[in-house]
Amino acid sequence: MIEERGRGGRPRSERARAAVLHAVDDLLVEVGYAAMTMKNIAERAGVSRQTVYRWWSTKAEILFEASVLDAREELSVEPAGSPLDDLTAYLDALVRFLTRSPAGAAYRALIGEAQHDPAVADLLASRDVLGDSARDVLGRALGEDPADERAAALLVGPTFFWIMSGRDRTRLAPRELARSFLDGLHPRPPG
Repeated sequence: MIEERGRGGRPRSERARAAVLHAVDDLLVEVGYAAMTMKNIAERAGVSRQTVYRWWSTKAEILFEASVLDAREELSVEPAGSPLDDLTAYLDALVRFLTRSPAGAAYRALIGEAQHDPAVADLLASRDVLGDSARDVLGRALGEDPADERAAALLVGPTFFWIMSGRDRTRLAPRELARSFLDGLHPRPPG
């Protein structure tokens, strides 16, 4: 077992926290969201259930924390040189996140669960993982207002819909989506 720290106001063991966050990602891939339990998360992490419950109330909370932390890193893209290149790089990262990343799998599982569990819906509403990352790239690439939720939704929406509705990810064209997004921001006059 990983050494645990007591509740009395002391911070939680970072090693135990990391072990739990890794365990939840692994279990999601191995057994799926429905079969995952707080008990098997604790066992996989090598900590007691008491430790897990001290920090999180539900498996959804653990999965969400793991997803948010990983999404921040995986959806952060370096400047690519032009707005089109920046947005294409971001959309490429978004496709990878939603289709290949354990954190993306966690996010997709939580989206599904939120459709019939109000507590999970509230959890997802507490932090806009995809919107935050989209607003970051839009602010840098275009000087858009970082609070512009509409622009972020227009950037993320087509890719998110395509993947969440089970379509073939290889048929997505991030550069074309980025170009369409930019054309929508600055429509060309009819001619």
